[in-house]
Amino acid sequence: MFRIIREDIKAVFERDPAVKSLLEVILCYPGLHAIIIYRIAHWFYKRRLFLIARLLSHIGRFLTGIEIHPGAKIGKGIFIDHGMGVVIGETAEIGDNVTIYQGATLGGTGKEKGKRHPTIGNNVVISSGAKVLGPFKVGDNSKIGAGAVVLKEVPPNCTVVGIPGRIVVKDNKKVSNMKREIDLDQVRLPDPIAQELESLKKRVTELENIVYKLKGGKNNETL
Repeated sequence: MFRIIREDIKAVFERDPAVKSLLEVILCYPGLHAIIIYRIAHWFYKRRLFLIARLLSHIGRFLTGIEIHPGAKIGKGIFIDHGMGVVIGETAEIGDNVTIYQGATLGGTGKEKGKRHPTIGNNVVISSGAKVLGPFKVGDNSKIGAGAVVLKEVPPNCTVVGIPGRIVVKDNKKVSNMKREIDLDQVRLPDPIAQELESLKKRVTELENIVYKLKGGKNNETL
């Protein structure tokens, strides 16, 4: 457990440009606190001491604003930035070197039994306010844009944006698994809605020009 926690601390230094010192990370990073409490609670959960595990996770939620069910399976090197409002469900599975921003949810879609939360691959970035809902997989090296609502499987090396989430970038080239190469950019993402609006605007302009010509060019007012 301590080896994995060291990886979690290392992830903070690699992915947060604001970090100043090890003491600051240990004392002032709620995402790290939540992960440490989760790992202890998960230890009890695996030994079927469910009440103790849930009590610990409840304490972690109270202290950090981050809710991680002790039954979730989380790999090493996870980084929860800020973290307020993050929710990770019981049957969620998270790979190595995953980055999760505030307000993100890994949840279910109903009262079904068994596996009901998503499986997140390695090196995935889940941006602010994103909701990943259901028992499907998000492939390695993918990125979920801010505010996206993802309801179906995402292949590896993809970028998903929008409501419902749509794949807007798919890179079939092999992506390195090195942690330092994780793409944390949440700004320069394609916007399919803006692209559609621009296409409609262009089409309306073309139709206006056609109508103008049919009217003999006597009225240049915009329809």
